Amino acid sequence: MVKFNDALLDRTFAALSDPTRRALLARLSEHDLSISELAAPFAMSLPAVMKHLDVLSDAGLITRNKTGRTVACRLAAGPMEEAMEWLNRYQRFWSESLDRLAAFVEEEPASCPPDPPSPPTPSSPASASGGVSTPRPPGSSARGRNRRNS
Repeated sequence: MVKFNDALLDRTFAALSDPTRRALLARLSEHDLSISELAAPFAMSLPAVMKHLDVLSDAGLITRNKTGRTVACRLAAGPMEEAMEWLNRYQRFWSESLDRLAAFVEEEPASCPPDPPSPPTPSSPASASGGVSTPRPPGSSARGRNRRNS
């Protein structure tokens, strides 16, 4: 059995849980960007974007490189690879379970003949389903006293 680093997985999934951080990673998957370029399409302050980048950096999902006054960010997908390996165990589980379910559903019922439809009762017309309706329970009783009618 593969041993996973729980702390790394926790940081990775926590970082990926936020839609803004996922959007930042998606932008970085295309090419490296400066922090101001990353922040441009988001309706939030630069310090707010910096906090998201700190979370991504702490999780090891991005690296930063400062050249002069410009800080460029780059995607570091290593932690996501371990997260994918962890998720793949469950993908195999669900695939096997769904394969068993599909095989069960596709089996021909050999031992059980279908039930014949029940005949309609003489007091009521036959319905399309062949079922019998039950009468409705009586409605509610008369209105009781309240502030308005006292």
